Amino acid sequence: MTELLKTTLDEVTALPARDQDILLQMVRDYLAYNQSLKDIVNRPTDYYQRVAEVSFFTNKILGPYTKALFIEGDNGLYLTDPQDYEVGWHLRKEGCFEPEQIEFLKTLVQPENRLLIVGAHIGTIAIPMANHCKYVAAIEANPHTYRLLRTNIALNQLDNCDSFNVAANDHAESLPFLLNRSNSGGSKRKPKVDQFLYHYDNPEEVSIPGLPLDELFINQTFDTILMDIEGSEYFALKGMPRLLQSASTLILEFLPHHLKNISGVSVSEFLDVLPAYDTLEIPSLHTTVEPQGFAEILTHMYDNDLGDNAIVFKRARQA
Repeated sequence: MTELLKTTLDEVTALPARDQDILLQMVRDYLAYNQSLKDIVNRPTDYYQRVAEVSFFTNKILGPYTKALFIEGDNGLYLTDPQDYEVGWHLRKEGCFEPEQIEFLKTLVQPENRLLIVGAHIGTIAIPMANHCKYVAAIEANPHTYRLLRTNIALNQLDNCDSFNVAANDHAESLPFLLNRSNSGGSKRKPKVDQFLYHYDNPEEVSIPGLPLDELFINQTFDTILMDIEGSEYFALKGMPRLLQSASTLILEFLPHHLKNISGVSVSEFLDVLPAYDTLEIPSLHTTVEPQGFAEILTHMYDNDLGDNAIVFKRARQA
């Protein structure tokens, strides 16, 4: 080790003075950043606060002009936000994000199907699914994330996947919207009831256009609809009765705290905006129920704060 260090120092001192200064500054920065990171990790703060601090720290290291990192993933090419420590972190470390969900979707979506994804983020589901089925429409409300989504679709040379920068809503209006930093996928309409979980990373508040999806897709239908929009599901569902009626499968995130604090609705109000479905599958509870049991099982989850990333409503496919 001593000999290696001596050799390295000899090589550095042989460089021009300007290059030596650059290397010396790099070493100083590394030591300072390394100590800062240790301080953050060892600080006795809330988990989410530590994640937020690491996110800001990453932005400091890379510089304010670094807006994306390029990832060659297992199922596509992706630009991802450097500050994102949810989807982006998994892509950087594992080359994929929730591959089991993609495989699950492939069992529900047939190659000849048309898929609508509401809350597409940067495309980690839309892109592999576009390689699986006939057509994908990808909705993303966050304008910064949408830029990455649109670019990622182009990077993967997909001609059967379109993207739309709009918030799914029950009527046309300008919506106050929080742009989360350390988990950009957690960006959402401004909650009716605020909680630390929604603002721990000091999100920027902006206004974005909201629109009923029945108006956006006037002459189109979809076989399957996948929705994950951080508590705006109720408003989106109210604005798409025609699309829901034509889709045989609806998959959506069900989180009680989103219904209570962001939408401000009960289970009965949530179910009132849905058309008739034959079954409801809840993977986390390993159960499937018929229509008469929908309210009971979802109320149980609502009252006990039991969430599921993808509950599935199904009806027989129309001829």
